[in-house]
Amino acid sequence: MDPEEDWLVESLRLYQDFYAFDLSGATRVLEWIDDKGVFVAGYESLKKNEILHLKLPLRLSVKENKGLFPERDFKVRHGGFSDRSIFDLKHVPHTRLLVTSGLPGCYLQVWQVAEDSDVIKAVSTIGVHEKEESLWPRVAVFTSMAPRVLHGARLRSLQVVDLESRKTTYTSDVSDSEELSSLQVLDADTFAFCCASGRLGLVDTRQKWAPLENRSPGPGSGGERWCAEVGSRGQGPGPSIASLGSDGRLCLLDPRDLCHPVSSVQCPVSIPSPDPELLRVTWAPSLKNCLAISGFDGTVQVYDATSWNGTQSQVEPLFTHRGHVFLDGNGTDPARLVTTHTWHPCRPRTLLSATNDASLHVWDWVDLCAPC
Repeated sequence: MDPEEDWLVESLRLYQDFYAFDLSGATRVLEWIDDKGVFVAGYESLKKNEILHLKLPLRLSVKENKGLFPERDFKVRHGGFSDRSIFDLKHVPHTRLLVTSGLPGCYLQVWQVAEDSDVIKAVSTIGVHEKEESLWPRVAVFTSMAPRVLHGARLRSLQVVDLESRKTTYTSDVSDSEELSSLQVLDADTFAFCCASGRLGLVDTRQKWAPLENRSPGPGSGGERWCAEVGSRGQGPGPSIASLGSDGRLCLLDPRDLCHPVSSVQCPVSIPSPDPELLRVTWAPSLKNCLAISGFDGTVQVYDATSWNGTQSQVEPLFTHRGHVFLDGNGTDPARLVTTHTWHPCRPRTLLSATNDASLHVWDWVDLCAPC
């Protein structure tokens, strides 16, 4: 058998569930609205891009396998069109509002998901402090009675805006021009930032700008770009921050000491990320010490970090999703690249992943070794 046939046979024991869907255009967005639906959005330039609210197949919406289900496909619940490319989309919890960012990055767009129709329509914009042709603002949302939007392309342009009044409630008020790669709200008052250089920081908006941070770039040789995610696992003290470099270096850090990684490992990537903007590292919400990475090729790698300590030359993934490589192609296309992935909020081993060829997969992997 050829590699594709080998994978198809092997997939019967590798996956509990597997679904594939062809979007009208590639997406860099997979944003949950609950545990039954996600938003996707196109990012092509010089064309209209769709924003879609997709309902997952019914089988993935129940807690137990209760037999066969007639609906095995995604259902489009709502849709709309954007004149801009959309690189990020955030749902405002407890509302029907969305906030998007992309290029040109001169403003954020606010959208409303209609209650009485299937339309997602643009309702307003939020101006940005700094306008640059090649940079787009990173976005995160504070959840509270009065939702606030955190955004910025560089540290100096970071600000928090009240979504209803449009008043600016917090700014970094610094001249630092470091480019941001990600923003993440941690609770009602604090957020984390990661710069493209690997610089990490935790910020309390109740105080003037005085982040707890690591000002030095990430470890390794110069020139890498980095992304990061803070785990919200409620497991107490420990290395809950994961930082991923474009060369495959993965660092775990304790938020109380961002200057000294608890562990630093090399993931087995064949080449550095061809598009570091697509780098993604995510913590599993329901599996202790499990995380996933993508953005290097057409695969998603899942790791168990339980035994990581100190510096290791290379670690092997617990599971690698190769469905985009073999199911959507011939297994040898170097241009196929995972654009984003996300864990299901309730099903422990279920992930969604998308690629630059507009394929969307939902897969529930089987742990052939010990559980995470």
